[in-house]
Parts: sequence; C-alpha cells; structure tokens
Amino acid sequence: MEGGGEMLQKAVAEKFTAETGIQVNFTVVPYQGVFDKFSAEIASGSSAFDVVTIDVVWNAKFADHVEDLSPLFTDAIRADLPPALLADAKVRDKLIGMPGWANAEIIFYRRDLFDKAEEKEVFQAKYGYPLAPPTTWQQWRDIAKFFTRDTDSDGKIDFWGTDTIGTFSEEWMAHVLQAGSPGVILDKDGQVIIDNEGHKKALEFYISPHCIDHSVPENVNEIGWGEAQNLFYQGKTAMMKFWGHAYKMTPPDSKISGKVGVAPMLAGDAGIAAIPGPWYNVVPSTSQHKDAAKKFIAFAIANNALGIEAPLGLAATNSAYRSYAGKPGYEHFTPLLQTLSAPATRGRPMNEKYQEIVDEAVLPAVQQALTCQADVGEVLTEAKETIEEILN
Repeated sequence: MEGGGEMLQKAVAEKFTAETGIQVNFTVVPYQGVFDKFSAEIASGSSAFDVVTIDVVWNAKFADHVEDLSPLFTDAIRADLPPALLADAKVRDKLIGMPGWANAEIIFYRRDLFDKAEEKEVFQAKYGYPLAPPTTWQQWRDIAKFFTRDTDSDGKIDFWGTDTIGTFSEEWMAHVLQAGSPGVILDKDGQVIIDNEGHKKALEFYISPHCIDHSVPENVNEIGWGEAQNLFYQGKTAMMKFWGHAYKMTPPDSKISGKVGVAPMLAGDAGIAAIPGPWYNVVPSTSQHKDAAKKFIAFAIANNALGIEAPLGLAATNSAYRSYAGKPGYEHFTPLLQTLSAPATRGRPMNEKYQEIVDEAVLPAVQQALTCQADVGEVLTEAKETIEEILN
C-alpha cells in the first residue's frame, strides 16, 4: 500500500493482531509503486503479499489476479456502503475488493466572507438572492464572479472566486454526472459516450469561469489539485471544489484557518454527483495466507471507523462517517457522506485501458476546451474517435 493507506489501517491492524494473534506487516511504497510492485508479482506468478490496497482506477486491471471476496459482502455491509463504492467493487462477475476508505470532492468556502453583512447586502442587490454556499451551477458562477476582485487597487485581480483545474479531469467528470449522463466516458456496456449531451453541458460549464466569467486564475492548464489547494489555503480564492479530507488538513498558520465552511458537491439536472475516490483491499490469487487475509479484510470493514483518527481521516462505511459527523472538527463528514451517497454519484469506467484513455483523449480534450478557442462539440467528437481507436 501507499503511505496514506498504512496510516488509515494501522489502528485496525493493531486491534486485529491483539484479538487474533495474526501479525500484520505493512510494505509501504509510493503511489505508482503499488501498481508496479503488484504487476511484477503477477508477472512472476508468486506473491509475497496477502493483501494489496489498490486505487479504484486499477480494479479492472487486477481483477483477474485476485480472489472473489463476494462472501465477505454480507447484507449488512452492502447496506452500509454508499452505492457507488459497492458498484466499483464489482468487476464482471465478482466482487474483487473491499473498500477501505473513500473520498469525494465537496464544496469548500470562506465562511468569514460568506457571513460578512456587507458582502451579503451587495450580493443580494446584484443577483437577487441571498449569498450562501452554492448548490447549483449558476450559483457557483455568480458567487465566483462576485468575489473576484482587485483587493489592493493596483489594477490587477489578486483574489478570485474559485479555481479551474486543467491538469486533471475528475472534476469535469463530476459535472458530467450532475448533468445526467448515465456514466462518464463509457456507458455500462463499454460504449463511448464522451460526446453525449451531458458531457457537452458539463464541459461548457467547466470552462465558463475561465473563458467567460474570468473568475479564476488564468493559468488553468498549470493548476492541479496541489495548486488549487494552495490558492485556497493562501487566501487567494473564496471557494474550491476539493476532496473532503482537506478540511482537517488546513494548516493552522493559514490565513483561512478557522474560517472554512463546507457543503455538498454541486447539483445539476440529475442532482448532486461526484466521482468517488475509494481504495480497495484485495487478496492476490497467489497469496500464501488467503484465509488470514480475508479474515483481516472482514475485520477491517467491521472496524472501519478506526481509520478516522488517522491524519487523512477517511472511512468507507456510512456508519463510520455518521459516528463522527456531529463531532467538532468533522463538519465535513455530513456533506461528504451526502455527496458519496447521492444517486447520481458514480465511479470511473471499469476498463483496463482507463488511464490510457484519460491521458490520450480525455485530459487533452479538457485542456483544448480551456483554450477558449475550440468548439466543445468538436473537441468531444475528436476525443470519442481517439478513445474508440484505443479500445479497438
């Protein structure tokens, strides 16, 4: 597993060892190292590992090389998991892994600015409705435009309503689901749908803060998760769409420490939706201790809330999140759970070539649209052709 996985599962492992006597040893590698190491083990035909914790984007790739964990998915566990996490565990005819934790983008906003009487008065007068955390696409655009300003009167914008991420495509994909598309990029039958109406509407919305409203920093194709997070922490943006774990990780010395509010992800025609980011515990088919491995995985999901005290503070089950939702410092859990459990929230396509599709077609399409000089429909048609070539 990678480092965050060890932190989130260490307390579970210690309790498991205390109750069963079975020792759990962690091998921690960088993110890409998980994929590379597991791939090497598969190629060799043997495994030194009994459990591997993998990112959901690799589920399809490793599905044929892991045990079917269907017997571990009791009715109680199925009912306790957000539907998208249960769906992502299934590849073809088997449940290949048990989610260890999950994440999703939610709305972060500057509570101090949203609560300021003067800002409320001016916003109400300008837009005709109260200033509050946005729930719709139009509210997001209005509020982002409203807060974009020159704060030091030097003629240059130095504070923006939000950011637009140009180096990852998941945020746009969330809007695709909000627009009502039955999936992102591919449908349930593996057909390419990147040029459908939901994808078009979402891409038009996604580029509008940059291309039309000018309510984000201009260097959009240089902004990724880290840059977006830093802009918000440094007090340069009023809002961001970001993974829920960031709420607990606001630096104490940040300009916005103690001033952050959170809300569920935006809603479109299909309601709230996000692309979840779960990680799954799988048992390699070459494991030498399959019974112990499955026993650990069952124990981990039964004690899922133990990971919440770790720095990332994440879980997978509804009950784990609800057990902390009312506690100070965990205000983000209610909007996170609401977003994870939303009916329109869905995972990325379960396809072995998913990453190649993103790298060669999806992300280039988003970046081309963000030049503000391309026709969105044509961009997505070209992306569809590229994806079909990759798949065929």
